[in-house]
Amino acid sequence: MTETAPIDNAACPDDMAVDDTAVLDTAVGDMAFDAVVVGAGANGSVAAMVLAESGLRVLLLEAGPELTPAQVRSNEPLDSLRRLAHLAGGRHRSQANHPGYWKHKPELFIDEQLNPYTTPPSQPFLWTRGRQVGGKSLTWGGITLRLSPSEFRAGELDGHGPCWPIGSDELAPFYGRLERLLGIHGHADGLPQLPDGEFLPPLPLTPGEAHLRRAIGQELELPLIHSRGFALPRPTASQPWPRSSAQGVTLARALATGRVRLRANAQVSHLQMKAGEDRAEAVVLIDTRSGQMERVAAPLVVLCASTIESVRILLNSQEGRQSGGLIDPSGCLGHYLMDHISTCRFFSIPGIARPEGPVELSGAGSCFIPNTVNLRGNDGLGFQRGYGIWTALQRFDPPRPLQRRPEEAVGFLIAHGEVLPDASNRISLDPQVRDAWGLAVPHISCRWGPNESAMVAHMHGRMQAVVAAAGGTIRPLQELFRLPLLEPLILRTAAVRPETPPPGYYIHELGGARMASDRAGGVVDAWNRCWGARNVLVTDGACWPSAGWQSPTLTEMAVTWRACAAAAAGWGRE
Repeated sequence: MTETAPIDNAACPDDMAVDDTAVLDTAVGDMAFDAVVVGAGANGSVAAMVLAESGLRVLLLEAGPELTPAQVRSNEPLDSLRRLAHLAGGRHRSQANHPGYWKHKPELFIDEQLNPYTTPPSQPFLWTRGRQVGGKSLTWGGITLRLSPSEFRAGELDGHGPCWPIGSDELAPFYGRLERLLGIHGHADGLPQLPDGEFLPPLPLTPGEAHLRRAIGQELELPLIHSRGFALPRPTASQPWPRSSAQGVTLARALATGRVRLRANAQVSHLQMKAGEDRAEAVVLIDTRSGQMERVAAPLVVLCASTIESVRILLNSQEGRQSGGLIDPSGCLGHYLMDHISTCRFFSIPGIARPEGPVELSGAGSCFIPNTVNLRGNDGLGFQRGYGIWTALQRFDPPRPLQRRPEEAVGFLIAHGEVLPDASNRISLDPQVRDAWGLAVPHISCRWGPNESAMVAHMHGRMQAVVAAAGGTIRPLQELFRLPLLEPLILRTAAVRPETPPPGYYIHELGGARMASDRAGGVVDAWNRCWGARNVLVTDGACWPSAGWQSPTLTEMAVTWRACAAAAAGWGRE
């Protein structure tokens, strides 16, 4: 690394019917497809499931390989040795900054040497990618939080940037379907800033978490709630995949229809536009094993390749890079990239009883101090928008000989906050650097602004107050645990350094092809259709006009379900 809206005349189902002139490369067989979905991760698998269960024939493309459950499972200490080798060889120097790298199989993280990207020299961006069937769902923390009405209307409340052209009412049915389908644990807390969902029972709090909840409720009047998400997987012969993974539920359902063909090792280069029309005619891909470039035609294309990858594909499809290429009428394509700004503190509290039974650290096995600031627009705190704090106590203790304070309850606080959309935070294509298959790579220019700096200062003050209210002390990680061999490497990562990690670190990148109610304001409409290519949907994080503070995956999946259900059912004509 170096540095429910008006509908126009692109209608369905008539426009989505397979046409006799559609071109299908022989490499994908004799089957004609109604839709090509790009990306077989959390969102692409939802897209394939919804389209196929509606009767469409779907080709699902994934740039990386298809792995078996055994290839995905951790295998220590061999995986630690592999991490050391990958770090020394330069394969994972950026991605190793995230704590998730140190608990998952290292092969689930992309090879940075084969897949480079560039940044300005003074603006690092830590881009974590999972290029395999299942994508980053195989390393996802599994937290599922809904956005509230205020997140969808943030621009209206504080005057900075646009509102979403859809709201929580439009997404509520799809949130509920996903929560029921995936088996999400949580508790109905009745907080307007964090809407309740349709949950399985929450996992119990540890004694330390119950103590923290009482203390900050009494001293600071702050809520602490059960996290919402997935419990740790317990693989069986009949269900070897975690439910949080694409393979665990949505991809399995998609493939079970018999109308989905999954093709791995197929990296998409660009979309080919239909001459003289604002429609894509085909997807152009590279077989990453043979290097052969191929063309697959279909009446509908759904981009779910992940935020930056989907934007890269659109940028590489534009006029000026491709003859008769995509035209973005808004000029927004690539702009308004966002990530959640985050900062972490570890702490310990003496005098806390030990948990009586086993506990887990997971999407459901943890807690949240949800956002309480700027709920109505601006509280006069010196910054706009809000943040939440993810926390857990007594859930990640190593064996006793590795604990430096074994009689104390150890926990962490990770605050993550909304970043304002800024046109100067952008993705472009590097004019010189290519990946291993000859494709132009993303150039990512993104930095924190004054609003984010002021928010982080407030985060630090609140985390200090939270720990103090509970009778604890904030401590550096090395004062809490002994980490033989790995300690020098881990202590250099962004996760444990006192300063704020750079953009990209939290793996919540969003924006670059934002939604808007008109073609001057964004790249896609309220139904996720590109204004410049009416049969192309962009449904992953690229379509977000603002970021909220919540973990985005559940909302991305709900947006994908809504858009694909509409595409399959037909939008009707004006």
